[in-house]
Amino acid sequence: MRATSISQHEKSFRENGIDSFGKKFIITPETVNIPGDGKKLTLLDLRRDVPDDSFYYKEEVPKKRIVLHFTAGYLKGDIATLTTPYYHVSVPFIIARSGDIYNPWASKYWSYHLGADAIGGNTEMSSSSIAIEISNIGFLVKDGTNFHTIYSKDDVYCTQDERGYYTELLTPYRGQRYYAAFTNAQYNSLISLLRYLTARYNIPRKFLAGDDLFNTFSSAQEAAGFEGICTHVNFRTTGKWDIGPAFNWKKVIFGVWKK
Repeated sequence: MRATSISQHEKSFRENGIDSFGKKFIITPETVNIPGDGKKLTLLDLRRDVPDDSFYYKEEVPKKRIVLHFTAGYLKGDIATLTTPYYHVSVPFIIARSGDIYNPWASKYWSYHLGADAIGGNTEMSSSSIAIEISNIGFLVKDGTNFHTIYSKDDVYCTQDERGYYTELLTPYRGQRYYAAFTNAQYNSLISLLRYLTARYNIPRKFLAGDDLFNTFSSAQEAAGFEGICTHVNFRTTGKWDIGPAFNWKKVIFGVWKK
């Protein structure tokens, strides 16, 4: 899908609530207070028209950390995959490129989101974390003057001249140099959501330092002991790119720490 078409794609989901698998959702805005901020945050409560809670576990587990992901997809497909019945791979928050924050289930519960070979164990680390997915197609493949997704050469995302839609790294990260850019609306919504969740669950507003942002935890003990904000790549040595140095970490860290 062309990057220029994504806003219409997302608008369509917001209006009709139908994902790429044909599942229908009822979307209800909910405004919550950000504790200690004096500000409010709007979430879009996302519920199936036919009630379904089979893709997450209604088990309350104390939360120690927040884990950021990108979806490697587009919103309708992101939501379709993350709400697959009985699959139990899901997250409580999905941030669209528009900045809309979709909330398919309560963040006090849990679902798998890290993978079977996650450092520290998929069950233990997933259940004690709050996962946030940012809708983003991920790394791009350069073909002449076009950039296409990993799914097909025909899935052209943007051209080399459309610099606002991609980020080029000076040094490739995990073998990839080009990544789809995140939107300002996503950064702003993510910052507000992180401030809300850290306050609500008493999670430290702590980030890994320097290159550790992009490296895996050295041991299961380090992973289990970390309390703060980290990402999928901190738990996986291979096969994942979310979220590397093409992300504007300075903007997010400043926004979360800002008094």
